[in-house]
Amino acid sequence: MNPFSSGTRLSDMIRAIRASKTAAEERAVVRKECAAIRASINENDQDYRHRDLAKLMFIHMLGYPTHFGQMECLKLIASPGFPEKRIGYLGLMLLLDERQEVLMLVTNSLKQDLNHTNQYIVGLALCALGNICSAEMARDLAPEVERLLQFRDPNIRKKAALCAIRIIRKVPDLSENFINPGAALLKEKHHGVLITGVHLCTEICNVSSEALEYFRKKCTEGLVKTLRDIANSPYSPEYDVAGIMDPFLHIRLLRLLRVLGQGDADASDCMNDILAQVASKTESNKNAGNAILYECVQTIMSIEENGGLRVLAINILGKFLSNRDNNIRYVALNMLMRALTVDSQAVQRHRATILECVKDSDASIQKRALELIYLLVNENNVKPLAKELIEYLEVSEQDFKGDLAAKICSIVEKFAPEKIWYIDQMLKVLSEAGTYVKEDVWHALIVVITNAPHLHGYTVRALYRALHTSCEQETLVRVAIWCIGEYADLLVNNSGMLDLEDPITVTESDAVDVIEIAIKHHTSDVTTKAMALIALLKISSRFPSCSERVKSIIGQNKGSFVLELQQRSMEFSSVIQKHQNIRSTLLERMPVLDEATFSGRRAGSLPPSVSNSGKSSLSIPNGVAKAAAAPLVDLLDLSSDDTPASTSSGDNFLQDLLGVDITQPSARPGMQPSQAGADILLDLLSIGTPSPVQNGSTNGDLLSMQDSNDPIASMDTIASTSPTAPSSMMDLLDGFSPTPPKNEDKGPAYPSIVAFESSSLKIEFNFTKQPGNPQTTDIVANFTNLSPNVYTDFLFQAAVPKFLQLHLDPASSNSLPANGSIKQTMRVTNSQQGKKPIVMRMRVGYKINGKDVLEEGQINNFPRGL
Repeated sequence: MNPFSSGTRLSDMIRAIRASKTAAEERAVVRKECAAIRASINENDQDYRHRDLAKLMFIHMLGYPTHFGQMECLKLIASPGFPEKRIGYLGLMLLLDERQEVLMLVTNSLKQDLNHTNQYIVGLALCALGNICSAEMARDLAPEVERLLQFRDPNIRKKAALCAIRIIRKVPDLSENFINPGAALLKEKHHGVLITGVHLCTEICNVSSEALEYFRKKCTEGLVKTLRDIANSPYSPEYDVAGIMDPFLHIRLLRLLRVLGQGDADASDCMNDILAQVASKTESNKNAGNAILYECVQTIMSIEENGGLRVLAINILGKFLSNRDNNIRYVALNMLMRALTVDSQAVQRHRATILECVKDSDASIQKRALELIYLLVNENNVKPLAKELIEYLEVSEQDFKGDLAAKICSIVEKFAPEKIWYIDQMLKVLSEAGTYVKEDVWHALIVVITNAPHLHGYTVRALYRALHTSCEQETLVRVAIWCIGEYADLLVNNSGMLDLEDPITVTESDAVDVIEIAIKHHTSDVTTKAMALIALLKISSRFPSCSERVKSIIGQNKGSFVLELQQRSMEFSSVIQKHQNIRSTLLERMPVLDEATFSGRRAGSLPPSVSNSGKSSLSIPNGVAKAAAAPLVDLLDLSSDDTPASTSSGDNFLQDLLGVDITQPSARPGMQPSQAGADILLDLLSIGTPSPVQNGSTNGDLLSMQDSNDPIASMDTIASTSPTAPSSMMDLLDGFSPTPPKNEDKGPAYPSIVAFESSSLKIEFNFTKQPGNPQTTDIVANFTNLSPNVYTDFLFQAAVPKFLQLHLDPASSNSLPANGSIKQTMRVTNSQQGKKPIVMRMRVGYKINGKDVLEEGQINNFPRGL
């Protein structure tokens, strides 16, 4: 016989395929076998049809196409014999799915087999229907399945229940047909039928609220009795798993009880006793017992409140954390995070165990435990928890240091009881994992330091000590050289000594040595070296005796290949040599940085096209601002394939440095660009009468750098901020002659629009344009409260596509009075002006009687030509 003819046995074909040494040989065997099967199909060979289909199923499992044999499944299903039907139904379930149009042809055969006198054929039809049932088949065959739920044989009832679950998932409207049959299955004694009946009732309750109420009233007590009987039943080898009676039925019953008890106090009271019994008597030394306990905990946490039961459930999760199985510990941590919102005090009792999980070798458990610890921290336990986490930071693996350092910084910042403790903990983190600390974190540290004058001496001495032991940590070096540059005199004179610190002897030369080492260190980047040059310049003013040495060190960078360092070196050398008269004024100590302004800017640290306004931070006793939650990513759900408008890093720096907005050519209405530049420079150099600074910002905020590639602006960059300034302004150090101001007329008027309106809030936009700058539009937003309630913590946020640039000023108030209004200005720059209109997505958040309210929408009705 030809080994590849249609008469080849299945075992021979499998043997030939396994004997293939290469994929090409295997494909050749499959190709010949498929050709033989096609020939047999064309000849309508009934004797080998079942054998051909069996071989097709094996070929399908190998991943080869077998669509040409689909009709053979239908022919075998239509055969009268059980063996042919068995192969036919098996092929139907394997080769087809519910999306195949061929499946419609089998509905009639299924209906006939569901009414067959042979229960085994009925079972085959139910298995096939339960696996590939479509919505159309479900509607046609639901009556037969409903009838079979009362069949005499328990195996048929079990399969019919599983088939009914598939039907309900496909067509939820048919669930009402199975309510009474499903309730009847809950009284079954056969465990196989009972578990499928419980599963069926759970599915019905999930899709029908009427059925849920019916089962609550009629079946809750019966289910509790069934669970009690199973929990107290004697040993039965038929259902025993690791010494526990039918854990699968246990779990299914607990899930149904959870559905029935959720939101219903009466049903919850009915099941409290049995849940306590299962939770306290189930053994936890086997996986089967742990599965039941976990399901029991989920049920207890989901039903209506019972304090004692919840404490018991959380204690079970605490025991899970001591289990050697990583999976059990992980699910316990997940469940404890959910339980934290229900009973945080009970979870706090297991704080030590959770802290040990942070030190686990499994990365998933480490991260989940760290998230849980982060949620557990409060004002009362922040000190011991921070101490433990910082100690572990010293020995943790490199992959985990970043996440751990970020969480520690956030914990310390949020719950610091006093500034000195905050500074101490942050210095420890910077010393151990400064490389992993983000820029906004060490910026915030410097803001806090400037706001604690009595700690300036203590801080600079602590940083000086830390710098000698952790000079490889870039972030620590930056903070240290900044503080030494500002407070070098306090370091040398040991000013502001606290009782808890030991005095140290630091000379003026030692202070310069530290900065020089930072400049010459091989790991220092451009930002660090630029900050070090500024620190040296300030030291030259603090210690005139070191001026020559400082000048020499700064001069070493005149030939630097980095243009930024070369330019700084040239300019700073000029300051030391030629401008002694203004050096002390120019390099005076940084004023106190406004924490609220910094925190507001930090809370709005979103992508460039997003701006936040309003009061987005809260002041806490230790002087560190609590940042409001960043808006969700969906606020940015705007798409554009345009190139984003470029911004000048020098402009951004000057805006941060002086706390003023210089994104427009003029600083204030009615002022020429040259006069604006002059006022800015007057303010910078403290010469003449400085212009007012907006929002309480100060000159010299070196910490608010937006562009990490150009963190420190150069003198020429500042000088070239105003494109129309006279040439005499280009030398900052030799003075300038401002141009007299000229009156400017307003640009063309545009109609106002109602940008957003709801039952409680109305937002109107008024537009103006400045002459000579058609791409920029000034918008005044008017927020009107349409309700009798006061809106507190009012916050307006907006997002625009990449071709637009948005700048938001603070609102006139963060409280919107009842039936009143507030205003807020914004500026939009359209790089595609005349080609693409302005579009904006907005979100408004506020509180009514302490309750958070969020409204959002998209604005597409901007006037044309903006």
